Amino acid sequence: MKVFAITGYSGTGKTTLIEKLIAQFVGEGLRVAALKHAHEGFDMDTPGKDSYRMRAAGASQVLISAPHRWVLMAEMNGAGEPTLEDHLQRLGEADLVLVEGWKNSVLPKLEVQRMEVNKPALYPRDARIKAVASNDQHMAPCAGIVIFNLNDIAAITIFIREHAVTLPEIAVLRAKELQMQSQQQ
Repeated sequence: MKVFAITGYSGTGKTTLIEKLIAQFVGEGLRVAALKHAHEGFDMDTPGKDSYRMRAAGASQVLISAPHRWVLMAEMNGAGEPTLEDHLQRLGEADLVLVEGWKNSVLPKLEVQRMEVNKPALYPRDARIKAVASNDQHMAPCAGIVIFNLNDIAAITIFIREHAVTLPEIAVLRAKELQMQSQQQ
């Protein structure tokens, strides 16, 4: 399993880009999983439905299964949010996992920028951002950063294939980051 992250501010089109990338990769025969970090208070369950009632009654986990999909919901009960790596290990078989969110992860990332959002670029402050996809036709090149047109899905998929990392590589990246942090203190 290879993993790559898409990052950027809210409203820049991260999810739209990921949808297009998933369709492209699946069309090429890959099994693709998506992992999204949601805001606090996120809930996908509907009040009044059986699964909601089971969680409200105190179940720490509720698994819903149907002929075409299943979902597992787990309550953290103050235990703290699992790490990205914890979630990646929970996933079933996939050739590629596209991660949205987890801005502070060690994963290699592509930043999505949209001119009308008018936010400062993240890549100058995050060396793990390897590329930018933007709708700004006049975006100036930056040393070490590959710039893509936001709609050039074919080129972006090639880039992701070349830069996605495996779970063991993530562990190495995490160890290097921890070592650098300890040296800076």
